[in-house]
Amino acid sequence: MSLSQDLKARRDAAVAQGVGTRAIYAERAENAELWDVDGKRFIDFAAGIAVNNAGHRHPKLMEAVAKQAEAFTHTCFHVAPYESYIKLAERLNASTPGDFEKKTMLVTTGAEAVENAVKMARAYTGRSGVIAFSGAFHGRTLMGMALCGKVNPYKKAFGAMPPEVLHAPFPNEFHGVTVQDSLNVLENMLRSSIDPERVAAMIIEPVQGEGGFNIAQPEFLQALRKICDEHGILLIADEVQAGIARTGKLFAFEHAGVAADLVTMAKGLAGGFPLSAVTGRAEVVDAAPVGGIGGTYAGNPMAVAAANTMFEIIEEEDLCARATEIGDTIKARLSAIADRQGMEAIGDVRGLGAMVAFEMVTDRESNDPDPALTMAIVAEAEKRGLIILPCGTRANAVRLLPPLTTPMEQVNEALDIIEASIEAAINATA
Repeated sequence: MSLSQDLKARRDAAVAQGVGTRAIYAERAENAELWDVDGKRFIDFAAGIAVNNAGHRHPKLMEAVAKQAEAFTHTCFHVAPYESYIKLAERLNASTPGDFEKKTMLVTTGAEAVENAVKMARAYTGRSGVIAFSGAFHGRTLMGMALCGKVNPYKKAFGAMPPEVLHAPFPNEFHGVTVQDSLNVLENMLRSSIDPERVAAMIIEPVQGEGGFNIAQPEFLQALRKICDEHGILLIADEVQAGIARTGKLFAFEHAGVAADLVTMAKGLAGGFPLSAVTGRAEVVDAAPVGGIGGTYAGNPMAVAAANTMFEIIEEEDLCARATEIGDTIKARLSAIADRQGMEAIGDVRGLGAMVAFEMVTDRESNDPDPALTMAIVAEAEKRGLIILPCGTRANAVRLLPPLTTPMEQVNEALDIIEASIEAAINATA
């Protein structure tokens, strides 16, 4: 029995079944490469689900965390606050879109950031309704589940969701939903389903993560901003997966040229350490009563040290430009593969910066999903030494999230593996 097989048996016996895992048991990792306990090398195009934007174990991050560990590892910011938290808040206030006074709170996970953004919006507006979008993923907590626009596995079997959470369609022209279609439904919801004066906030991912890497068109985000302003509704940008240089901008909302009232972020924020944040209009963030937001581990000192350093790395290594370069290379190669005869199962290639997906279909006439082929491609890539992930409400998209520090020779090596994996999976079903 290999070490991986032994660990799988132990995992099956000891770990909750509902915690989904792959069969890759990591031993060590460096930048865009990972080695499992059996010594097999992988190129990592998952990056911990868009967490390791600066790669695994970036030297500057390791140095910053080690230095912080020599000082203190935890005091609880509520008990004995520290300068690094304040410095990061100042950085986020200055970096997020919007020319207005801002404030920040730090927590630990993306779901916590979303929960706290909703709490702030409700406290500020005195309203309770929230509008999210189909295909959305906002976390696995109770409010996060309610906001999610994907039932299986995030809502399935978990009972009633919190009330006054509604979903409008996310525009997806590949599936026949135009920007105007989405706006028409949204406007009708505000006439027939919920009084806009009861809506505290709309929350949207500028690029959907679990939903399939669907991109919110600039004109759609601009229209949402206008609707929110008209009705006194706050706009929340969920930048948990798309933020921190991933799309070629520090925040994906920048592509649309509009600012949200609140921004949630996590994943890439601390380069591999658990940290999340809510940054937004000072008067909105300050609406919560003292003690009403926060948490024992919120703003962990070592994660904060990593996050402050992450911003230095982004600037010094121009990771926004690297995201664009890597993403353009991936999209060009995937589009060329899709144009080949026999590759009609690739229905769509899309992405913003280094956040790229391709969608597998039974045929391009119907665009019906082919989740089995999708999973076969993911499995074949894993055999060949590449970690990639499925996504999408129809489970038929493959998402690519390479570290923004991935050398181009490894990007091209990964693309060779993807092409071979697609060919092998299609041939196996022919």
